[in-house]
Amino acid sequence: MKKFIFLSFAMMMLMSSFICTAQTQKKETAAANQIEAYYFHNASRCVTCKTVEAEAKADLESLYGSQVTFKALNLEDDATKPIAKKLDVSGQTLLVVKGNKKVNLTNEGFMYARTNPKKFKSIIKEKVDAL
Repeated sequence: MKKFIFLSFAMMMLMSSFICTAQTQKKETAAANQIEAYYFHNASRCVTCKTVEAEAKADLESLYGSQVTFKALNLEDDATKPIAKKLDVSGQTLLVVKGNKKVNLTNEGFMYARTNPKKFKSIIKEKVDAL
């Protein structure tokens, strides 16, 4: 009887281990498939900088809803520094990330967010759809 109880307990532990591993792998796969957009900026900001953020956020929301997350991060904030280091960002940057793929849209943002927002939106769509 003791052997039966011991074996039953061992089987339960083994099965729960497999279930936990499967759930962890599922979460990691979901995270790798998640597309995230980051806009890194400084504390002092010009009109164009603010417009790049606003347009990128609005365009991503209208095109993808909650499928793409958007985060505006102040580079001078201590909490932002680990993320900036991980993504190899040192200055104002608009970055779209999926897994280990990064698409830098900074130049396009500063060129078109104020002067041609429709073109900026089409560039965002083109780059994000490729991911």
